[in-house]
Amino acid sequence: MPPLPEFHALAVLLLTGITLFLFTRDNIPLETTGLGVVLLLIAGFYLFPYGDISPADFYKNFGNEALVAVCALLVAGRGLETTGALQPLAAFMARYWSERPALAFLVTLVVAAAFSAFLNNTPIVVMLLPVLVAVCLRSRKSPSGVLVPMGLATLIGGMATTIGTSTNLLVVGLAADLGQRRFEMFDFTLPVLLAGGVGLLFLWLVAPRLLPERRPPMSDTTPRLFNALLYVNDDSFAQGKTLSEVLAKTEGRMRVDRIQRTESLFVAKLPSVVLQKGDRLYVRDTAERLKEFEGVLGATLYNEDDAEHPVTEEAPLEGEGQQLAEVVVTRGSPLHHRTLASAQLTTRFRLLPMAIHRARSGDLGGDLNDVMLRAGDVLLVQGAKGAIRELRESGSVLVLDATTDLPHTKAAPIALGIMAAVVALAATGILPISVAALGGVGAMLLTNCLKWSDVSGALNIPVIMIIVASLCLGDAMLKTGGADYLAQLFVLATASLPTPMILSGLILLMTVLTNVVSNNAAAVIGTPVSISIANQLGAPVEPFILAVIFGANMSFATPIGYQTNLLIMSAGGYKFGDFLRVGIPLTAIMWLAFSLILPMLYDLG
Repeated sequence: MPPLPEFHALAVLLLTGITLFLFTRDNIPLETTGLGVVLLLIAGFYLFPYGDISPADFYKNFGNEALVAVCALLVAGRGLETTGALQPLAAFMARYWSERPALAFLVTLVVAAAFSAFLNNTPIVVMLLPVLVAVCLRSRKSPSGVLVPMGLATLIGGMATTIGTSTNLLVVGLAADLGQRRFEMFDFTLPVLLAGGVGLLFLWLVAPRLLPERRPPMSDTTPRLFNALLYVNDDSFAQGKTLSEVLAKTEGRMRVDRIQRTESLFVAKLPSVVLQKGDRLYVRDTAERLKEFEGVLGATLYNEDDAEHPVTEEAPLEGEGQQLAEVVVTRGSPLHHRTLASAQLTTRFRLLPMAIHRARSGDLGGDLNDVMLRAGDVLLVQGAKGAIRELRESGSVLVLDATTDLPHTKAAPIALGIMAAVVALAATGILPISVAALGGVGAMLLTNCLKWSDVSGALNIPVIMIIVASLCLGDAMLKTGGADYLAQLFVLATASLPTPMILSGLILLMTVLTNVVSNNAAAVIGTPVSISIANQLGAPVEPFILAVIFGANMSFATPIGYQTNLLIMSAGGYKFGDFLRVGIPLTAIMWLAFSLILPMLYDLG
């Protein structure tokens, strides 16, 4: 056994283990753990100095070049999302899906992987989810066999270039900081093409057969049924009438679930109960029938006495050009995990919410404005045609209609051109990726592809804090000798194995770790360890760095492995075990492929 390192290294290793555990706890925000780790390292090395490590060394990680590049690429990707630059691609796939579904599915996987090599995969997944659900339903195919393979294809594609994922950028940047050669844009594309090709074939031919049929929240009823409140006003037919008279007026088609008289009083749903002004009838039906009942009864789907959401000349509900629209709540949208009151939908977009559709509908209870919205909910809103068009073009939410339109603006070609220029400048080495990406953000702001509100919305605080905390831990492990100690333990455990099998073991170790904790945390901590392992073996360093990159990107097996997995789980109605069904065999395929390809490419004996 190698001798134990001194106190500081042991303390850093203990903190690393605690950090990785805390990253797995859903009840503790990731950013809270990240900030706590940074503060502990700063305080610890201030109170107990070690060598030339100072608290200022940890502050520098907030300005790490790789972190800057990650943030700039996130913002630039938001420009493509808000302008709808990828809409033509989605429309093309939707058009050909019904004609040749098998071929269209393969094309979807390849295109999703290809775009993910250059863009953050979150906007790609957000763009494709509603398109794939719609085309599958129209062609009478279950979306269950399509959504998970599409999401995993974006993870495969993200491995292929240095800018494909934040993990790649971090490992490449950290390795360069540690004295290794900086990888260029396509230096490790070849092994990903070889291994990823096999993985995509598995996702195309085998994965759909392994997935049970699930019902996505956006497609559980056709047409959708909405929960709504009908308000009885002074001039309503329902005013002073019994419930049986009101139901007879609708020819018995309206079903009233509850009758609310005051904030705390519900009256019995008896045929003889007399309705009064201010009563709220809880009903559930299609959008068309709700509007019909509103007209027949002279009631309203909004509260006339609501001073916070008044119906005015600026936000009318009468007159020409009024339309209904269905707005889907997606993760990251301004409506997600907020109430309608706090989101101020009426004030911001001049639209009034009428009803809510929830796939697994329970009792939403109370006023619709107070319902906490979650991913997959569909809002029924009413407003002028222009207001609905503005909402669609804002790119902040997804507005559904018969053709499943996506936001698309005149700035879309400009945004696409700017992103292409960023990739080209970085790929040719004319500019570092951090400089090219920041320049792209500036260009998008100058050309109105982005607003400053879009910039702040694209910066993901949990991701930033995970990266900073991981960089700080990696620095501390390296400088205190903790990384060398872990490398010695790994080499000792694999001493009887040939170098290719040691490399394969490192890939597997990183793969297991990344499906439990953040892939960025796993990769940044694994990078200095991989360099130490290669040095102790006297082997080339590059394949061991690639082992960390590839292993840390294989977040296939659990929905918590990567943020897009969670998005797909929510939108597709999947269960935790569904990812295991596909993710474990895909992980085995990719692991074996990389275990064979890397030793051959780097001539490891």
